[in-house]
Amino acid sequence: MVGYKNSMFGYAYGMNFLSHAVPFLDEPMMAAATGIPDWLSMVDRRIRARARAAEPFLQSDDRTLRLVARGVVQHVEDDRWFHATRAFAELNLQLAVELRDRLPGDAGFRPTFVAHILIEMLLDSFWIRDDRTLCDRYYAAVEVAASKDVQRCVDIITGKSTDGLVAVIERFIKIQFLYDYRDHERLLFRVNQVLQRVRLPPLPEAIQDWLPQAENLVESRRRELLSPPNETQRYPFLPPT
Repeated sequence: MVGYKNSMFGYAYGMNFLSHAVPFLDEPMMAAATGIPDWLSMVDRRIRARARAAEPFLQSDDRTLRLVARGVVQHVEDDRWFHATRAFAELNLQLAVELRDRLPGDAGFRPTFVAHILIEMLLDSFWIRDDRTLCDRYYAAVEVAASKDVQRCVDIITGKSTDGLVAVIERFIKIQFLYDYRDHERLLFRVNQVLQRVRLPPLPEAIQDWLPQAENLVESRRRELLSPPNETQRYPFLPPT
Protein backbone atom coordinates (compact mmCIF):
# COMPACT_ATOMS: atom_id res chain seq x y z
CA MET A 1 0.00 0.00 0.00
CA VAL A 2 1.66 3.16 -1.21
CA GLY A 3 2.17 5.92 1.30
CA TYR A 4 -0.26 4.69 3.96
CA LYS A 5 1.72 6.16 6.82
CA ASN A 6 1.87 9.59 5.25
CA SER A 7 -0.93 12.02 6.12
CA MET A 8 0.56 14.94 4.24
CA PHE A 9 -1.70 14.39 1.27
CA GLY A 10 -4.96 13.91 3.09
CA TYR A 11 -6.22 17.42 2.57
CA ALA A 12 -6.20 18.57 -1.02
CA TYR A 13 -9.52 18.43 -2.73
CA GLY A 14 -11.00 20.17 -5.73
CA MET A 15 -11.72 18.80 -9.17
CA ASN A 16 -8.60 16.84 -8.38
CA PHE A 17 -5.26 16.36 -10.00
CA LEU A 18 -5.82 14.18 -13.06
CA SER A 19 -9.08 15.73 -14.18
CA HIS A 20 -7.41 19.13 -14.14
CA ALA A 21 -4.25 17.97 -15.88
CA VAL A 22 -5.03 15.31 -18.50
CA PRO A 23 -5.94 17.75 -21.31
CA PHE A 24 -2.49 19.34 -20.96
CA LEU A 25 -0.12 16.40 -20.61
CA ASP A 26 1.77 17.39 -23.76
CA GLU A 27 2.94 20.53 -21.92
CA PRO A 28 4.45 19.25 -18.65
CA MET A 29 4.78 22.59 -16.86
CA MET A 30 1.18 23.51 -17.64
CA ALA A 31 -0.08 20.09 -16.54
CA ALA A 32 1.91 20.28 -13.33
CA ALA A 33 0.80 23.85 -12.60
CA THR A 34 -2.87 22.86 -12.55
CA GLY A 35 -2.11 21.18 -9.21
CA ILE A 36 -0.69 24.29 -7.55
CA PRO A 37 -3.82 25.45 -5.66
CA ASP A 38 -4.16 22.02 -4.05
CA TRP A 39 -0.45 21.75 -3.23
CA LEU A 40 -0.52 25.17 -1.60
CA SER A 41 -3.31 23.99 0.71
CA MET A 42 -0.81 21.45 2.04
CA VAL A 43 1.86 24.09 2.59
CA ASP A 44 -0.04 27.01 4.08
CA ARG A 45 -3.79 27.47 3.79
CA ARG A 46 -3.32 31.22 4.17
CA ILE A 47 -1.56 31.39 0.80
CA ARG A 48 -3.90 31.06 -2.16
CA ALA A 49 -3.09 30.80 -5.84
CA ARG A 50 -5.87 33.02 -7.18
CA ALA A 51 -6.72 33.53 -10.84
CA ARG A 52 -6.66 37.31 -10.55
CA ALA A 53 -3.13 37.15 -9.13
CA ALA A 54 -1.96 34.86 -11.94
CA GLU A 55 -3.61 36.67 -14.84
CA PRO A 56 -1.02 39.51 -15.07
CA PHE A 57 1.63 36.89 -15.83
CA LEU A 58 -0.20 35.13 -18.68
CA GLN A 59 1.79 37.16 -21.21
CA SER A 60 5.09 37.11 -19.35
CA ASP A 61 8.33 36.86 -21.34
CA ASP A 62 9.33 34.17 -18.82
CA ARG A 63 7.90 31.03 -20.43
CA THR A 64 7.90 29.03 -17.21
CA LEU A 65 6.11 31.79 -15.33
CA ARG A 66 3.61 32.10 -18.17
CA LEU A 67 2.80 28.37 -18.09
CA VAL A 68 2.50 28.29 -14.31
CA ALA A 69 0.11 31.24 -14.44
CA ARG A 70 -1.93 29.44 -17.10
CA GLY A 71 -2.11 26.34 -14.95
CA VAL A 72 -3.34 28.28 -11.93
CA VAL A 73 -6.00 30.12 -13.96
CA GLN A 74 -7.09 26.84 -15.55
CA HIS A 75 -7.50 25.17 -12.17
CA VAL A 76 -9.63 27.98 -10.79
CA GLU A 77 -11.79 28.13 -13.91
CA ASP A 78 -12.24 24.34 -13.93
CA ASP A 79 -13.40 24.33 -10.32
CA ARG A 80 -15.82 27.17 -11.01
CA TRP A 81 -17.73 25.43 -13.81
CA PHE A 82 -17.36 21.92 -12.40
CA HIS A 83 -18.98 22.77 -9.07
CA ALA A 84 -21.73 24.68 -10.87
CA THR A 85 -22.84 21.72 -13.01
CA ARG A 86 -26.24 20.21 -12.38
CA ALA A 87 -24.66 16.76 -12.33
CA PHE A 88 -22.34 17.72 -9.47
CA ALA A 89 -25.13 19.26 -7.38
CA GLU A 90 -27.42 16.29 -7.87
CA LEU A 91 -24.72 13.67 -7.27
CA ASN A 92 -23.43 15.46 -4.20
CA LEU A 93 -26.91 15.44 -2.68
CA GLN A 94 -27.66 11.84 -3.65
CA LEU A 95 -24.38 10.49 -2.27
CA ALA A 96 -24.72 12.55 0.92
CA VAL A 97 -28.21 11.12 1.54
CA GLU A 98 -26.98 7.58 0.96
CA LEU A 99 -24.11 8.16 3.35
CA ARG A 100 -26.45 9.51 6.02
CA ASP A 101 -28.55 6.36 5.68
CA ARG A 102 -25.43 4.34 6.43
CA LEU A 103 -24.24 6.58 9.27
CA PRO A 104 -27.08 6.69 11.80
CA GLY A 105 -27.23 9.98 13.65
CA ASP A 106 -24.79 11.71 11.31
CA ALA A 107 -26.83 14.59 9.94
CA GLY A 108 -23.99 17.09 10.03
CA PHE A 109 -21.47 18.35 7.53
CA ARG A 110 -19.52 15.13 7.11
CA PRO A 111 -21.75 13.27 4.57
CA THR A 112 -21.97 16.28 2.24
CA PHE A 113 -18.26 16.91 2.48
CA VAL A 114 -17.41 13.25 1.88
CA ALA A 115 -19.74 13.14 -1.13
CA HIS A 116 -17.95 16.16 -2.58
CA ILE A 117 -14.44 14.77 -2.32
CA LEU A 118 -15.54 11.26 -3.30
CA ILE A 119 -16.95 12.47 -6.62
CA GLU A 120 -13.61 14.06 -7.44
CA MET A 121 -11.48 11.12 -6.33
CA LEU A 122 -13.62 8.69 -8.33
CA LEU A 123 -13.35 10.84 -11.45
CA ASP A 124 -9.58 10.58 -11.17
CA SER A 125 -9.82 6.86 -10.58
CA PHE A 126 -11.66 6.40 -13.89
CA TRP A 127 -8.79 7.94 -15.84
CA ILE A 128 -6.43 5.43 -14.25
CA ARG A 129 -8.76 2.53 -14.95
CA ASP A 130 -9.27 3.53 -18.59
CA ASP A 131 -5.62 4.25 -19.31
CA ARG A 132 -3.05 3.98 -16.55
CA THR A 133 -0.48 5.68 -18.75
CA LEU A 134 -2.35 8.97 -18.27
CA CYS A 135 -1.42 8.89 -14.60
CA ASP A 136 2.09 7.73 -15.42
CA ARG A 137 2.46 10.67 -17.80
CA TYR A 138 1.06 13.07 -15.24
CA TYR A 139 3.57 12.10 -12.56
CA ALA A 140 6.34 12.26 -15.16
CA ALA A 141 5.16 15.76 -16.14
CA VAL A 142 5.28 16.93 -12.53
CA GLU A 143 8.78 15.56 -12.18
CA VAL A 144 9.97 17.16 -15.44
CA ALA A 145 8.46 20.50 -14.44
CA ALA A 146 10.96 20.77 -11.55
CA SER A 147 9.59 21.70 -8.15
CA LYS A 148 12.06 24.58 -7.66
CA ASP A 149 10.91 26.24 -10.88
CA VAL A 150 7.30 25.84 -9.81
CA GLN A 151 7.98 27.34 -6.38
CA ARG A 152 9.85 30.30 -7.89
CA CYS A 153 6.87 31.15 -10.07
CA VAL A 154 4.34 30.63 -7.29
CA ASP A 155 6.31 33.04 -5.09
CA ILE A 156 6.09 35.65 -7.86
CA ILE A 157 2.37 35.11 -8.45
CA THR A 158 1.34 35.10 -4.79
CA GLY A 159 3.85 37.72 -3.69
CA LYS A 160 4.73 35.47 -0.77
CA SER A 161 7.39 32.94 0.10
CA THR A 162 5.99 29.45 -0.30
CA ASP A 163 8.67 27.63 1.66
CA GLY A 164 7.77 23.97 1.77
CA LEU A 165 6.21 23.79 -1.68
CA VAL A 166 9.25 22.02 -3.14
CA ALA A 167 9.06 19.37 -0.42
CA VAL A 168 5.32 18.87 -0.97
CA ILE A 169 5.72 18.40 -4.72
CA GLU A 170 8.64 16.03 -4.33
CA ARG A 171 6.71 13.99 -1.77
CA PHE A 172 3.71 13.99 -4.09
CA ILE A 173 5.86 12.47 -6.83
CA LYS A 174 7.34 9.88 -4.49
CA ILE A 175 4.11 8.66 -2.87
CA GLN A 176 1.94 8.59 -6.03
CA PHE A 177 -1.24 8.27 -4.02
CA LEU A 178 -3.54 8.77 -7.02
CA TYR A 179 -3.14 5.11 -7.90
CA ASP A 180 -4.75 4.25 -4.55
CA TYR A 181 -8.09 5.51 -5.82
CA ARG A 182 -8.58 2.34 -7.88
CA ASP A 183 -8.71 0.14 -4.78
CA HIS A 184 -11.73 0.64 -2.51
CA GLU A 185 -9.83 -0.12 0.67
CA ARG A 186 -7.14 2.40 -0.21
CA LEU A 187 -9.72 4.89 -1.43
CA LEU A 188 -11.45 4.78 1.95
CA PHE A 189 -8.10 5.29 3.60
CA ARG A 190 -7.49 8.40 1.50
CA VAL A 191 -10.97 9.77 2.25
CA ASN A 192 -10.34 9.28 5.96
CA GLN A 193 -7.03 11.10 5.66
CA VAL A 194 -8.92 14.12 4.35
CA LEU A 195 -11.42 13.88 7.20
CA GLN A 196 -8.59 13.70 9.71
CA ARG A 197 -7.02 16.84 8.31
CA VAL A 198 -10.26 18.81 8.63
CA ARG A 199 -10.94 17.34 12.07
CA LEU A 200 -13.94 15.23 11.17
CA PRO A 201 -14.38 11.64 12.39
CA PRO A 202 -13.35 8.89 9.98
CA LEU A 203 -15.79 6.74 8.08
CA PRO A 204 -16.24 3.19 9.36
CA GLU A 205 -14.82 0.28 7.40
CA ALA A 206 -18.36 -0.81 6.50
CA ILE A 207 -18.60 2.13 4.10
CA GLN A 208 -16.17 0.27 1.86
CA ASP A 209 -19.02 -2.06 0.86
CA TRP A 210 -20.98 0.95 -0.44
CA LEU A 211 -18.16 2.39 -2.54
CA PRO A 212 -18.89 0.26 -5.67
CA GLN A 213 -22.41 1.70 -5.68
CA ALA A 214 -21.07 5.22 -5.31
CA GLU A 215 -18.61 4.54 -8.12
CA ASN A 216 -21.40 3.44 -10.45
CA LEU A 217 -23.42 6.56 -9.68
CA VAL A 218 -20.50 8.88 -10.40
CA GLU A 219 -19.65 7.02 -13.60
CA SER A 220 -23.25 7.37 -14.81
CA ARG A 221 -22.81 11.18 -14.77
CA ARG A 222 -19.15 11.28 -15.76
CA ARG A 223 -19.56 12.93 -19.14
CA GLU A 224 -21.88 15.56 -17.67
CA LEU A 225 -19.45 16.27 -14.86
CA LEU A 226 -16.59 16.79 -17.30
CA SER A 227 -18.46 18.94 -19.83
CA PRO A 228 -17.67 22.67 -19.48
CA PRO A 229 -20.69 24.79 -20.41
CA ASN A 230 -20.62 26.54 -23.80
CA GLU A 231 -17.29 24.97 -24.69
CA THR A 232 -15.94 22.35 -27.05
CA GLN A 233 -15.52 19.07 -25.18
CA ARG A 234 -12.22 19.29 -23.32
CA TYR A 235 -12.05 15.53 -22.89
CA PRO A 236 -12.69 14.12 -26.40
CA PHE A 237 -11.08 10.85 -25.38
CA LEU A 238 -13.78 10.12 -22.79
CA PRO A 239 -15.32 6.70 -23.47
CA PRO A 240 -19.02 6.76 -24.43
CA THR A 241 -21.45 6.49 -21.54
